[in-house]
Amino acid sequence: MDYTHPTEDFLKSIDIHTLLPQQEPFVMISELTHYDDAQVKTRMHVTDENIFSVNGQFATAGMIENIAQTCAARIGYVNKYILKKGIQIGVIAAVRDLKVLGHPHAGSTIDTTLSIVAEVMGMTLAEAKIEEDGKVLATSQVKLSVSETK
Repeated sequence: MDYTHPTEDFLKSIDIHTLLPQQEPFVMISELTHYDDAQVKTRMHVTDENIFSVNGQFATAGMIENIAQTCAARIGYVNKYILKKGIQIGVIAAVRDLKVLGHPHAGSTIDTTLSIVAEVMGMTLAEAKIEEDGKVLATSQVKLSVSETK
């Protein structure tokens, strides 16, 4: 199995909880849908029961956490399947140029894409985009660092 270019079926078989330091009720992604060196994609099914759902709408804070957990899923995937080591804690150092164009409603599914711009000295700069049915709901730049502590 080439974990650097996993199949869609393999990704669907992964329990997202094994990639994240966060656990319920604070999990803001449902599955990892794509991984390669340049890009990671996740999917989330928005529910009324989500702690960031307010009056049937997924709040901006939840969208930011969804982006952060997409970053965490990338780190978790690399550590578990490529580097063969445990979960590391990632820290979002900056969220820049956040543009929220809409909010998903309970019952909808959102897809988040994280495109890696640069990785230097333990820091990763990425562009994030959240979409619902192909419509862009939010974009931002994120800068993150990974803790070496276990």
